[in-house]
Order: sequence, then structure tokens, then C-alpha cells
Amino acid sequence: MNSSSKPFVVFEHQPLIVGQRYQGLEFKEKHRRALELHFGRGDSVSYFRLIHNGVQFNEFVGVLQVANLVIEVLPKADRVEQDTYWRNILVEMLRVVGAFNIQAPTSSRLSTRDNFILDLYFILFVEEVETLLHAGLVKKYRKKEANTSALKGALQFSHHLSKNLIHKERFYTRHTVYDKEHLLNQILLKTLDLLQKINRNPDLQSRISTLMLHFPELERPKITEYTFKSITYNRNTKRYQNAIEISRLLLLNYHPDLKSGQNDVLAIMFNMNELWEKFVYLSVRKFAPKNLSVQSQKSAWFWRPVIGSRMSVIPDILIRGAKENLVLDTKWKNIEVGNPSVDDLRQMYVYSKIFQANKVALVYPGSGESNSGCFYKEITQEGVNQEISYTEECGIIQISPQEDITMWQKNIADQIFKGWLGDSPSVANPAK
Repeated sequence: MNSSSKPFVVFEHQPLIVGQRYQGLEFKEKHRRALELHFGRGDSVSYFRLIHNGVQFNEFVGVLQVANLVIEVLPKADRVEQDTYWRNILVEMLRVVGAFNIQAPTSSRLSTRDNFILDLYFILFVEEVETLLHAGLVKKYRKKEANTSALKGALQFSHHLSKNLIHKERFYTRHTVYDKEHLLNQILLKTLDLLQKINRNPDLQSRISTLMLHFPELERPKITEYTFKSITYNRNTKRYQNAIEISRLLLLNYHPDLKSGQNDVLAIMFNMNELWEKFVYLSVRKFAPKNLSVQSQKSAWFWRPVIGSRMSVIPDILIRGAKENLVLDTKWKNIEVGNPSVDDLRQMYVYSKIFQANKVALVYPGSGESNSGCFYKEITQEGVNQEISYTEECGIIQISPQEDITMWQKNIADQIFKGWLGDSPSVANPAK
């Protein structure tokens, strides 16, 4: 095992070719082969595609651990290619949308600037489990069948006869016990087993080993997505929730190499378009004027066939005022000085009609320079070309990323409410 947890960094949409190097690390044929096997397992692997002698990443970002190599796929919305800059932005965006709870009380000492993404998840989990152990793991009542030296509970007569024909002093019973053998603790132990196997951070390894020594020996059941869906929390187990959420992320995204055991893949990847959409929505909602309501993913029907199913449109963000409806659609791509795609503009035109919105806008990351235009059509009357402009306006809002996440969120709101909607009659009280 390599003593360093330093990752191999690439940016979204970049290829990764066998032999490619990054700060002393090398993407080798065994890594490419592991990803190829992972791609062909039938899982929903949509964050990269296979190319000649390598892989090509797309709009997904996050981290993959392939055998002994950790690969970070970072976002990039401009020409800045500083790893730390984009890693901090990604981690902060994940925190804002709730995918990375680094503000939990047990994580107050955690510094995103001093750790890599995978290390952060591991450290968060270890800190949560350390806190749970310190306070004492929860015990629960459960039914247990066993051969005992005393008669307690209900005697299981058939089993008692078969097992204790010679040992008359024993009793095979079904009885109630109160101990730590329950699903929540079993999930934590399974996750510790996984971390002990795949962790490459030497500073963290001793803490994991210490937890294993102090953790009770429990059964290790098979964990599936249904396992996590079946969990319910009560007043006593609510404190487990952060740790269990990280367990879900790690256990369900770990793909062991059952053939050789040497090319396991752990993939924690996020769709950057969906992350950007939710981040903008939460920023707009957080700083929205009180007289406006902000809704996400509000659908509306727009086509109904004689035979078959109806179809709907779902804008990313719908802002409702006293007199106007306003629609925002987010796109994680840098259009620089170019125009939006024709498909994007057509989509916005449909939104303006369906939601009767006087203003619609496409929201991009970028230089911070915004633009606007209106929908129109050209007609010819008596040989003279004329343009008829509609009342609907389509804005182009570009928002520069910032490492100070609170300032970035406020700037998003300012550009929308003070800049784009500054002259709108609906905005009587712009974001402050």
C-alpha cells in the first residue's frame, strides 16, 4: 500500500490515458483494466466512457479509488486549473446541498483545505464513530435462540430434544436479550472493515485500528440499498444518522473485484449539472426577497395526445411574485462570449409560454458578465422585413465561482434579484 493518500487529479471532461502522470503518480494499465471491468459489470456507470487506452470523464465529479490509486475528478468552469481552488469549491458546494455534512458538531476541527475528498469522508465517518463509542453504543432488545445452562424464555422443544439428548443440563430456548447486536451497529462495523481495507492515509489508519479494537464483535450481514431504506430512527438512535449516511455512501458505491481481489473500485461521483442546479436554487431561496416564493422542479403539462401519455416540462427554478412568474434554468458549462445553444433557448421559450413568465434566464458559471435578449419573430409585409418582439425576456446570467461560499451564494442572489430583476415590479425588496 502506498503510504500517501495524495490523489491523481483530473478535471471534468478530460481523458485519462495509460502512462499519464500527475505529481509522481501514474495511471497504469491495471487501473484502466479495473475501470473497464467496473464499466462492464452492468452497474449504472455513467460518469466516464471507455476510449482507446484510457477513459474519458464527463459531467460527473468526485472521487474514485481504483486499486491503489485515488483519482479526483474536479469541476472546472473557467481557465483556472488550480487543484486546491476547485477542490474547495466542490467540497463547499456539496456541503451546501447536504451531501457533505462537515458542520456536524463532531467535525468542527475538520479543515477542507488540508484534506482530499476521499480522506474527508473517511475522517468524517471515523469522528462520528469515535463520538458514538465515547457516548456508548445503543443497545436494543432482540429475540435469540441458543443452548443455555438455565431455563429462560420459551423452550424450543424440537431443537431441545435434538441438541440436548446427552446434555440433560442444557436448555434450547428462545429468549429476549438486550445488547448491541442490531443493524445500526452492524452497518458501522461493516464500514470500518471497508475502511481498514481501502484507506491509504497512514495518519487515519491507527484511528481505524483503535476503533476496531474497541468495537464489539457483531454479525456482518449483507448490506444492500434496501437495508438503508428500512432504517428508522428514534430519539435514542438519531445520533447515528450522520455516520449511517456516510456508511450508505461508502458501502453502496464500493465494487469489489471478486476475481482477483486486487482491482476494487470505490466511486463517489456527483452529476455536476444536478449539483449546480441545487446549489443555485438553495442560494436563491436563502437570499430571496420576502415577497417572492422560490420553487424547485415545478412541473406543468404541455402536451396531451389522443392516445398515450401526457408530457410535462420541469424548469429548474420557478420564482413567483405578486404580478409575475420568473423562470431560471441552470447549466453547468462555460459559454464564455458565445451565445447559448439553440436547444437551450427553445427550452426557455417554452417555459415563458407555459408558466406565463415575463422573464426567463439561463444561469451559467463563468466570468460574471451577463446579457439579455428578447424572443421575436421576423415577418415580411409588402416586401418589407419587420421584426415583432414578444414581451418575454430571456436573460443570460454568468456567475463567477468563489471560494468564500457564503459570498458566492449572496452574489448569485444579488446578480439575479438586484441585477437581472432589479427593474421588475415584483421585486419590491431586493436581496440585502
